[in-house]
Amino acid sequence: MRIFTITNTTVTETAVLPLLLTAQLPRQGYLWIACARREFEVIQAQIQATLQALCAQQLVDLHISDLLNNQLPSRYDYTSQYDILVFRRLAAGNTETDLSNPGLPLNHLPARGGPPILRRIDTSPVGFAVFDHILLTVHPTDCAVRDAYAAKLLSTASAESHAAGARLPSSPADLMLRIVNQMVDGYLALRRELTHQLDHWQSELINPRTRFNNWGALLDARLSLHHLDEICEDQRSAVQDWTEAIKTWPDAETPAGQRERDLLQVRSRDVLEHIERVVHHVRRLEQSAETAIQMHFSAQSHRTNEIMRTLTVLTAIFLPLNLIAGIFGMNFDFIPLLHRANGFWLAMSLMTLTALGLVIFFWRKRYLERPTR
Repeated sequence: MRIFTITNTTVTETAVLPLLLTAQLPRQGYLWIACARREFEVIQAQIQATLQALCAQQLVDLHISDLLNNQLPSRYDYTSQYDILVFRRLAAGNTETDLSNPGLPLNHLPARGGPPILRRIDTSPVGFAVFDHILLTVHPTDCAVRDAYAAKLLSTASAESHAAGARLPSSPADLMLRIVNQMVDGYLALRRELTHQLDHWQSELINPRTRFNNWGALLDARLSLHHLDEICEDQRSAVQDWTEAIKTWPDAETPAGQRERDLLQVRSRDVLEHIERVVHHVRRLEQSAETAIQMHFSAQSHRTNEIMRTLTVLTAIFLPLNLIAGIFGMNFDFIPLLHRANGFWLAMSLMTLTALGLVIFFWRKRYLERPTR
């Protein structure tokens, strides 16, 4: 668990949750409580007591179940006191939680099929409970997104960053949107390697001189892309619901509050635009995979047709020769050319002229030609 106190200019980290029971919320800031999913399950009573002590509010039991559910799709829900957003991440890495050691990752993970890049995409959900002055996040164990953004948050609070004009998140909702945006951008960083892998498979599928044998991995990749498409659709729906909910908030009493509200809407639309890019990329990869498979079978069908055409032409050339050989092989005493000294050579000449004539005929009809590569 990591706990941060964030104001307009400073960020401080507190590592012990019970200390918050006697603490007070910052007047010009808010708290960020980040914990692992199994850890949240173990100490949920302490977290509920902390929320009650700090803001006189607690999480609803159904929302606790949502935050603990590792298979829940991306969704948005709300109450009059707080908002709940569950967002499935698309990040590198895949970790699980050992029930005997809350908050610690397992050393051995189950193997999954598909290409290596798809096996490294973790789609575990991240839960956000957004209060007025508290942001509670429930992450997978050893969440790299949480640690990366925490390091970024601490560096932003430094004097050098303030001198460069860096700005800290102004509210728990702003912080939530920034974390979600970083999770979406995490997939955008992986798309080049994924595109390169599928492009390599396309080249193998289309090249007639190679024999493609990775059908199992390709089918697993198609299923994984379909799964990513469904996840992205849920992500987009959840963020759209959040964006629409912002519009229903009461008007701000001050210009600064209204400006903060406008910034939240702008950031929400920016996150939605990033998700749209992910959806577009995933669907383009799906179409590329489908197109490559169709082109592969079309190329195989064309190659089969070429082979059958060549065999048919060869059969048509040798069929008259077999007819001539069959005629001269009949058991009759009187057959033309049978008793002549040059009869064999006349028959061979006739058969050769017939074969050459058929070859020339089929060549002019373009039945015999080298296929273009």
